[in-house]
Amino acid sequence: MAKNALAHQPVGVAQLWIFMRRYFPFLFSTTLFFQGYGQIQNDSLAIVQLLERESLTWRMGDIEGHAACWQERPYGRILVATADGRAIDVPVSTIIDPPPTMFGNGGLAINSNYKLSIGENRAWVSHDELSIDKFGKETATFEMRMLEKIEGDWKLVGQSIIAFDPIKKDSKIDTTSHIQTVDITTGRMETILSLKEHFEAPNWHPDNYLIVNSGGKLYTLDLTTKALKVLDSDFADKCNNDHGISPDNQWLAISHNDTSDPSPKSYKSAMYVMPISGGTPRKITDQVPSYWHGWSPDGKTLSYCAERNGNYDVYTIDINGGKEKRLTKTLGLDDGPEYSPDGKYIYFNSYRTGHMQIWRMRANGSKPEQLTFDENSNWFPHPSPDGKWIVYIAYTSDQKEAHLFGKQVKLRLMNLETKEIKDLTPEFFGGQGTINVPSWSPDSKKIAFVSYSIN
Repeated sequence: MAKNALAHQPVGVAQLWIFMRRYFPFLFSTTLFFQGYGQIQNDSLAIVQLLERESLTWRMGDIEGHAACWQERPYGRILVATADGRAIDVPVSTIIDPPPTMFGNGGLAINSNYKLSIGENRAWVSHDELSIDKFGKETATFEMRMLEKIEGDWKLVGQSIIAFDPIKKDSKIDTTSHIQTVDITTGRMETILSLKEHFEAPNWHPDNYLIVNSGGKLYTLDLTTKALKVLDSDFADKCNNDHGISPDNQWLAISHNDTSDPSPKSYKSAMYVMPISGGTPRKITDQVPSYWHGWSPDGKTLSYCAERNGNYDVYTIDINGGKEKRLTKTLGLDDGPEYSPDGKYIYFNSYRTGHMQIWRMRANGSKPEQLTFDENSNWFPHPSPDGKWIVYIAYTSDQKEAHLFGKQVKLRLMNLETKEIKDLTPEFFGGQGTINVPSWSPDSKKIAFVSYSIN
């Protein structure tokens, strides 16, 4: 079929089959004698990681990194069938050197159902993709990718994409939570679990599970089995997304809405500590609202954000309760206080300049130092366990003193030695619940977070 004719036809299975038979006949042989199983495993991993990198660089606007994923060939084709029945024939050169309007628009992608056929120097891969733009809208596609190994590296040379409208079951819940991790070195993202409920705020336990909250309850999520289980918190069934694991990994600090408190305030979050495996919480603060954010390295002190007399400030309190200590006294919100691993600093976000930025101060509240100075609204700095980095969430528009759900955000990483900052993710749909609390992996290599999509 002539190129121009194909460009006006729906890209269906028959056309894709003819294309594959013509240009990749080796893929349809029944047996591959020239590769060992171990090599196929290595190639499979390399190909999947290439596809992930290609997707990420496209969304990040990394034109050089994206171009490195492709190789232009005379027989290369990119054929797109849209959900409304249109067919588009995109030159590979356009993908290698895209116009600005096509590129770097944020969002995240979740690939699944990989099926690979690998030859010595050529391969094809089919997979499903759920693309979620930065406004939370989902687009589903079936994709067929054609690859060649060139000078030892796999490169994309063509693909067919068929978009469709996924069948959605009737549901009163319009939010899907995607619990994910991101590698701070490679940028590789892994989706641990997607749930048709609103989940928030992962903590990462060294025993390879996450603690998250949803609907006032706490849950554990096993990173190997993906099993999600309720964590017993006894009477505390109105927990919010401010919770975290003690330095010895034996205790969990939580923030629970204590409706029995006599305060006339509309929300009565109080801090408690409970066994990490579940049990009856012990109340720490006697004033509301109080929102936990950090443990001191010795496990003896908790840091938190609290509203007293109409102003939100940073406070600390002994693990056994008692009198709280106020550390900040400036006008405007101070929030998210978290200790550095050496106990020297408390990192926090503050609106004291009229724009939400990341700050740190000495653990006793002295010598405040501003760390970010950009146009984003920056929240919730989390120091890495090795003390080399902080990760934080950046709202890409000025949110004043709010940190709402359903906004355009990205995760950013600061090198604490050089103060250099880089984007860790593309811009995506998130905000409140994405990364409110410490979520570093114990080895300081990855971050757990939650992104969202909406029906």
